[in-house]
Amino acid sequence: MDQAKPLFSYRKHWAHRFGTAPFLPMSRAEMDELGWDACDIVLVTGDAYIDHPSFGMALVGRLLEAQGFRVGVIAQPDWQSAEPFKALGRPVLFFGITGGNMDSMVNRYTADRRLRHNDSYTPDGEGGKRPDRSVIVYAQRCREAYRDVSLVLGGIEASLRRIAHYDYWSDKVRRSILADAKGDILLYGNAERAIVEVAHRMAQGAAPSELDDIRGVALLKSSVPEGWTEASAEDIDSADEGARLRPGNTVVRLPAYDHVEKSPEAYARASRVLHRESNPGNARALVQRHGDRELWLTPPPIPLTTPEMDGIYGLPYARAPHPRYGDAKIPAWDMIRFSVTIMRGCFGGCSFCSITEHEGRIIQSRSEESVVREIGEIRDKTKGFTGIISDIGGPTANMYRMACKDPKIESACRRPSCVYPGICENLNTSHEALIGLYRKVRQVPGVKKVMVASGVRYDLAVKSPAYVRELVTHHVGGYLKIAPEHTEDGPLTKMMKPGIGAYERFKQLFDQAAKQAGKEYFLIPYFIAAHPGTTDEDMMNLALWLKRNRYRADQVQTFLPSPMALATAMYHSGVNPLRAVRRGASEPVPIVRNLRQRRLHKAFLRYHDAENWPLLRDALKRMGRADLIGPGKHQLVPLWQPAGTGTGGGEGKRLGRKHGHQRFTTTGFRKRVR
Repeated sequence: MDQAKPLFSYRKHWAHRFGTAPFLPMSRAEMDELGWDACDIVLVTGDAYIDHPSFGMALVGRLLEAQGFRVGVIAQPDWQSAEPFKALGRPVLFFGITGGNMDSMVNRYTADRRLRHNDSYTPDGEGGKRPDRSVIVYAQRCREAYRDVSLVLGGIEASLRRIAHYDYWSDKVRRSILADAKGDILLYGNAERAIVEVAHRMAQGAAPSELDDIRGVALLKSSVPEGWTEASAEDIDSADEGARLRPGNTVVRLPAYDHVEKSPEAYARASRVLHRESNPGNARALVQRHGDRELWLTPPPIPLTTPEMDGIYGLPYARAPHPRYGDAKIPAWDMIRFSVTIMRGCFGGCSFCSITEHEGRIIQSRSEESVVREIGEIRDKTKGFTGIISDIGGPTANMYRMACKDPKIESACRRPSCVYPGICENLNTSHEALIGLYRKVRQVPGVKKVMVASGVRYDLAVKSPAYVRELVTHHVGGYLKIAPEHTEDGPLTKMMKPGIGAYERFKQLFDQAAKQAGKEYFLIPYFIAAHPGTTDEDMMNLALWLKRNRYRADQVQTFLPSPMALATAMYHSGVNPLRAVRRGASEPVPIVRNLRQRRLHKAFLRYHDAENWPLLRDALKRMGRADLIGPGKHQLVPLWQPAGTGTGGGEGKRLGRKHGHQRFTTTGFRKRVR
C-alpha cells in the first residue's frame, strides 16, 4: 500500500495567524469579529451547523482550520435564489458542497417513497429545509453566485453517487453526480487526506483538473491520459484475471453510462467491479464514459493512522450547535451529544449497507487516551451531562482495533467481507483491546455509566465470551439492539449475513451473562422486509420464527435501495453481483418491487397486528398455507377480525405515530425505546 503524507505535516497556510474561531463563522459579522476580509473556503451543507466531530462539516471545517485556512459555513440555505450563497462573500479557493450527514433523498423519503415531515438534522426537527438532490441544487446556486469559483463536492451523497448509479426515487440510472452538479472535483469516502491536499495545492495555484493524482477523487476528463493501460470490466470479472492485473498504471474501464442506463446486467457488472476495486492496497483507477467525457476515479484513500484519528477528534470543537439556533432543539444533536466515536470503517460487507463504500472496510481506531480525553471534555463542556455516556462505538460496536493478521494478505485481498460466508482465518478477532478501553472509560471521574448503543456484530462477539460478559455486566441498560436481519438462507446469502444460528449462540451467551450479573436484560433483534432474494415463503417462515420466540416488533424496516449498495444493484438488475455477471449466465435473484408485495412482507414481520390479518390471510391461502390460519399456537393469524380493524387505521399504528415510540415485545417484557 502506498505511503500517505501525514495529515498534520503540511506547512500551514498563511491565514493560520488569525487563530481558532469559537465557531466557524456563518455571517459577515462573525468574519469581521475574527478580522477576516474573506473566507478561503466556504462549506455549504444541508444540515444545521453543529460544531462536533459527528457532523461532517464541523470535522472537515476544523481540520481545514488546523491547516491554516479561513473556513466559513453556509448551513441549510434557502435554495430558491443565489443570494443566500453570497452570505460570506466570494471564497478565495473554493466552495465545499455536501448534502449533509445523510443522502438528501434517504433523509426526505421513506422506503415506500413517501415524504417524511421531519428532519433530525434541522432545528426543531422541521422538514423541508433542504432540497431534493441537495448537492446538485447547492452546486447550481454556488455557480450562479460566483461563476468563477471552484466547486468541490463531498460527503455521503456525493460519495455514493460518484459513478453512474441507480436512483430508487426516480427509478432510473442517473449520471455521476459530478456531471449533474457540474462540479470541478468530487472527493469520495472519508476524505480528510484528499481535502487537505486539495486545499493546499489549490492555495499554491493548482487547478482542480490538475489534481488527478490524489487518491479518493473523481474528475471529468476529455480522454484517458497517456501511459495508462485499459482493462475492461468484462475481462476482469473473475478472480483469476482480477488477481493477475496489478495496480500501477492500469485503469479499469466500467461500462459506459449510456450502456448501464439501458442494460441492468451491465449495471450489475459495473457495481461488482467497483466493489472489487475498493481495497486501498490493490485498487486500480476506474474510468467510465459519460457522453463525450471520461469520469476518472482514483483509487480509494489510504486509511488514517491512530495518531491522525486522534488529531482529528482532538481539534477544538465547541461541542454545541451554532449560537444562531438559540434554544431550538436539533434531534440529531440530542441523540449524539453524549456519545463517542472510537473507530471508523466496517469489514462486514453487508450488501444492503453503504458504510464500506463510504468509510472503507479497514478499521481505523482511536487511542484509549484520545477517547478518555473526549469523555472528559463531554463531562466538562457539554450542557446537561448527567454522567451517562450514551454510546461508545462506531459503525459497528465491536470491531475496535480488529485487522488482518498479515498486512501483505490484507493488501492483496479482494473479498468484499472479512466475516462472510465465514470469519476469515486471517482476521484477528480479539476483543481484548476493546475490553481494556471499556474498563478505562468506566474509571473516568464523573462518569456513572457508559452505554453501548451501536450495533454489535454478534458473529464476532461469540468468539469472545469474555467480551459478552463485559458488555452485559457494565454497558447494557435493559436492552441491546442486534441485527440478524432474517432467518432464511435465501435472503441471508444475498445480504451477506450469517445464519440465524450465530444469533442464537450469541443470545445464549447474552442470557447467561445477564443471569450471572443478576440483571433482567433483553435483546432487540432487527429484521428487514422485502430484501432482494426474499420470497413470500421466506417472510412467512420468519414470521413463524418470531411467533415461536414470542417476539412482536411494532416498527420494522423495509429494504430501501440506497445508492451504490450491492443489494441495490440486485434490486435494479435482478441478478447477483456477488458472483460473476456474464451475459445469459448471471445468477437471477428474486426481487420484491410492487408496493402490495412490499407491504405483505412488512405485514409478516407484524403478524400480531390485527390491521395486517386480512392481507396475511389472503396471502396464506394463495400460498397453500391456510393451515396457518386459526387459534393454535403453531398458527400465524386467527380466523376472526376485531371490530374496527383491518382498514389501515389500527390502534398500534396510531400509538406509534402519536408517541413516536418503537416498541418491541418479548415474553414478560415490554420496553419503549425513544
